[in-house]
Amino acid sequence: MNYSIAPVGAEHFDRLADLWEASVRATHDFLPEGYIERLKPLVREQYLGFVQLRAWRDDAGSIQGFAGVHEGKLEMLFVDPACRGQGIGKALLGQVIDELAVREVDVNEQNPQAVGFYLKQGFIQVGRCEVDGQGDPYPLLHLRLER
Repeated sequence: MNYSIAPVGAEHFDRLADLWEASVRATHDFLPEGYIERLKPLVREQYLGFVQLRAWRDDAGSIQGFAGVHEGKLEMLFVDPACRGQGIGKALLGQVIDELAVREVDVNEQNPQAVGFYLKQGFIQVGRCEVDGQGDPYPLLHLRLER
């Protein structure tokens, strides 16, 4: 499969927000509908502009996944649900570890697939918080890359 990973900017925020929503719906079944609806405009209008973005594009130039990093912490990693299991997340993670010095990530404890993914990539759990970044009762695991 031919692909590229490169920085993207505000001109792609609509696609990234839609991809975020589709990915969250596919992997975060513990989140109520209202939470996702409340978060999507924040993702689109605030969060995407706060991070360094890298997007995975297929050979047709279509964005199928993206990562967002702030000061060595992976804040976002989302893959189009139709493309899961194809190595996109792993490729994005490898790129931001190398290029943007990612060493930390917080992951929802209630998303065992994501927890397993990061542990398999060499991260270890170094802490836990009872609430998520919005202060809602969705526990986060604090992971650090041990290399």
